[in-house]
Amino acid sequence: MRKAFEQEIQHLKDEILLLGSMVEEAILGSVDALKKRDIEASQAIFDNDDIINEKRYAIEEQVMVAIATQQPMAHDLRLLASLLEVAGELERMGDYAKGIAKISVLMGDQPLLKPLIDIPRMAQKDVDLLHRALTAFMEEDAETARLIPEEDDEVDGLYDQIYRELMMFIIQDARVIERANWLLWVAHNLERVADRVTNICERTIFIATGRIKDIDSSHDTDNPSG
Repeated sequence: MRKAFEQEIQHLKDEILLLGSMVEEAILGSVDALKKRDIEASQAIFDNDDIINEKRYAIEEQVMVAIATQQPMAHDLRLLASLLEVAGELERMGDYAKGIAKISVLMGDQPLLKPLIDIPRMAQKDVDLLHRALTAFMEEDAETARLIPEEDDEVDGLYDQIYRELMMFIIQDARVIERANWLLWVAHNLERVADRVTNICERTIFIATGRIKDIDSSHDTDNPSG
C-alpha cells in the first residue's frame, strides 16, 4: 500500500513539473510573440491556455482522490495540500502569459512604443526563478526555497525601470498613453509571476518544516502536524 501511494505521489510531482514546463513555455512565448509582433503566435498562446487549465484541474482531481482514498497524515497531507496549491499558482501564471498574448492581439498591426529590452529580461528571470522554485519544491529543499524570493528584487527593479521609461514617453507625447499602458500591463503581469514563485517557495518550507511562513515578513505560524 505504501509503495503504491509513493508511486502516486511521484506521478503527481511529474504532472506538476509538466504543468510548470507548459507555463514556462507560455511566458517566454508570449513575450517573444509580442516582441516579434507575431499575432498568430500570440493567438495560439491565448488559445492554448485552456490546455494549462485542464492540466491544473486534472492534477486537482488526482490529489483529491489520493486524499480521500489514502487518508494521509502529517507530511503526506502537507505535501498533497501543497500540490493543490502549486497547481493553482502555476495555472494563474499561465493566465498572466495569456494576458500578455491578449495584449499583443489587441495591438494588432500597431508597432511597439519602444524596443523590448527589459521586458524579455523580466520574462527570462521569471522562468529561471520558477524552474528553480519547482526543483526546490520537488526536493523539499527549504533552504533554497528561502533564498529564491530574495531575487525578486531584480524583477521589481526591471519593472520600476520600465515604468519610468514609459512615463517619460507619456510626458513627451500624451497620444501614446494607450500604447504605453499596454507595455505597462505586460510588465505588471511578469512582476506578478515572480510574486507567485514566492508562494511556491512558501509551500516548500511548509512541506519540509510543518510551518506556514510568509517569506516577506518575520511572522510565521506553527503547524501542529508532525
